[in-house]
Amino acid sequence: MNENEILFKIFDNNLETGLRGMPVGYCTTSFVDPIKGLFYKGKAIKELAHKDPEEVMYLLLNGSLPNEAEYADFAKTLKKRRGLNPKILELLKKLPSNKDPMKMFIIGICLMGLVDGKNDYREDAFNIFANLPELVAAIFRISMNWGDLIPPDENLGLIENFVHMLSPPGADKELLAKVLRIFEILHYDHGGGNASAFTGKVASSTHSDLYESLTAAMAALAGPLHGKANQESLLFLKDISKNMSDPSDAAEVKKYIENLLDSGKKVFGFGHAVLRAEDQRASIQYDFGETVEAIKNDQYFVLAKVLRNVVPKILATHKKISSPYPNVDQISGVLLHASGLKNETFYTVLFGMSRCVGITAQLFYERLQARDGKGTPIIRPKYLYKSI
Repeated sequence: MNENEILFKIFDNNLETGLRGMPVGYCTTSFVDPIKGLFYKGKAIKELAHKDPEEVMYLLLNGSLPNEAEYADFAKTLKKRRGLNPKILELLKKLPSNKDPMKMFIIGICLMGLVDGKNDYREDAFNIFANLPELVAAIFRISMNWGDLIPPDENLGLIENFVHMLSPPGADKELLAKVLRIFEILHYDHGGGNASAFTGKVASSTHSDLYESLTAAMAALAGPLHGKANQESLLFLKDISKNMSDPSDAAEVKKYIENLLDSGKKVFGFGHAVLRAEDQRASIQYDFGETVEAIKNDQYFVLAKVLRNVVPKILATHKKISSPYPNVDQISGVLLHASGLKNETFYTVLFGMSRCVGITAQLFYERLQARDGKGTPIIRPKYLYKSI
């Protein structure tokens, strides 16, 4: 029996399972407790959700929340670096008219590295954090034909400046800023093993620079099983609304979901690989929605609440389903839609803008601190030969 056959016999049941549950390294920024949910640097996400996004960004990068002086200095540093290179904006405008927002985002990160990359993780990180909002706002405005691009305002906070540059026609900017502040914080980081973070680490382990590593990470995020789940969840709510006489009727919703499952179709926005209780990120957004009339009375928010009560009871009867509870994607798109961003195609880009922060913080450890500063080695798992 050769080495391949021996390893095949030992590990066969653990292969082609997506490495699920297999420890492969350390994550120093965040972790997910199956019941209590997400923690950043040991702090529960519920404690952080309503802080300034810059404070939580600082926490992930430095390990503690900033004091007043540290916050002022950090915010000032980001503001000073605002102003995306005009060459990047001109190149974005020349992309084909049938643009996919995530592909534009991925191309945009590449262009940032090509034009302004320093091959210095810390220097590049601050430039990325300062200018990703302008990149994303430009993608929105170019793709949606919203008119001229709007330059950044150094007097505004991170998200307020983003909404200023975005300026969606007909949107309530004040409400949108409140929703996006929460959205960004909730999506900054989520442990080390999610697909986008791990993909970024694989690229980084080859000593790709930060822009290249984030490009790889965002390509993973673009998939429907990862970052596009928020889009799919809102589309799911829209489909239910079209096929029901009264989407607020719990009995009718229950029957619809049961019929859907019986026909072998999926229910979007429920379940999680790690969590075994309702996602705290979802709970935070439900609670926020209840405080805002424009969201509280929104038809999709009303339906989402009905599903929140109905679906877990149905899914719990299925033995193979270990997590029947709502996840963050079940409600995040609803809040974005209710606050004026009606096109769900762009929601993954917003997710990506946020997640680049947490992935970058993780890559700081991987490249600059791990193994006494030597950094992690190139990621090279073993694949066993199998004749098919």
